Amino acid sequence: MTINTHILIVDDDDDVRNLIDSFVKVAGHKTSMASSAEEAIELLKTNIIDIVIIDIIMPGMSGLELTDLIKKDYDADVIVMTGYSNDYSYEEAVDKGASDFICKPIRFEELLLRLKRVLKERRSTKERTRMLKKLQEMAITDHLTELYNSRHFYNQLDLEIDRSRRYNRPLSLLFLDIDFFKQYNDIFGHLEGDKALVELGRVIKSCLRTMDTAYRYGGEEFTIILPETSCEEAAIVAERIRTSVKAECLSPEPEKLAIVTVSIGITEYFLDERISDFVQRADSAMYISKQKGRNRSTVLFKEK
Repeated sequence: MTINTHILIVDDDDDVRNLIDSFVKVAGHKTSMASSAEEAIELLKTNIIDIVIIDIIMPGMSGLELTDLIKKDYDADVIVMTGYSNDYSYEEAVDKGASDFICKPIRFEELLLRLKRVLKERRSTKERTRMLKKLQEMAITDHLTELYNSRHFYNQLDLEIDRSRRYNRPLSLLFLDIDFFKQYNDIFGHLEGDKALVELGRVIKSCLRTMDTAYRYGGEEFTIILPETSCEEAAIVAERIRTSVKAECLSPEPEKLAIVTVSIGITEYFLDERISDFVQRADSAMYISKQKGRNRSTVLFKEK
């Protein structure tokens, strides 16, 4: 059975290189070969390589130097091989980042065992990394809307404010609240209310640039961080969101459509103000929109 892995064999000895290539192919792996470290680097640049089998002694860059470079710049594991077992140790190879060490002459059974072990550890490491990334994403994501959550909002806002201060670039903030959402839940039920929240999250994301980030702040409130954006530009984004939300018809009951609207507050960060004041001003601007009749956006500047 073919195993979906790509093995690169690097050795300046043609006979050894071809013999190992035959061994590895028999085991069902895809292979590539290089006669020097420089040739290997070119193959690493253009191919996805899982494991590199490297001879230590080569003209030019040595196998240990190549191992060090691979571990720094490429996502590949390394098995180092040598015919001079007394001159090089397992510890030296591991210090450079090698996953295993094998002595020449290469025995087919030993090579396959070492390949299997390294591949197993590689897959386990990738799975652990994938699970850790998933857990990290879950910790900062609202499970319902799949927007970021309020915990991540404050972390990201702190970073964006620091960037705004350092480079003297504008930073704006939007606060959104769904109009009469309690009434919507009372009429159609909380399940349909959740569907409305999900739809609103989708619409918000569709209106933003890659650098912008949207958050479910809590309940039916949302907030959006707009880096590199002045208050005037943020007002345009707010109106785009407001009109897009209003244009989205929901169907909470068979043959019955419902329109949801949002009230939006807009403000821009001022140098050296506290984060709490910045957030409070956006929140206050949103409540002004509600007081003025809802389904609108309001810009609120810092008082001089």
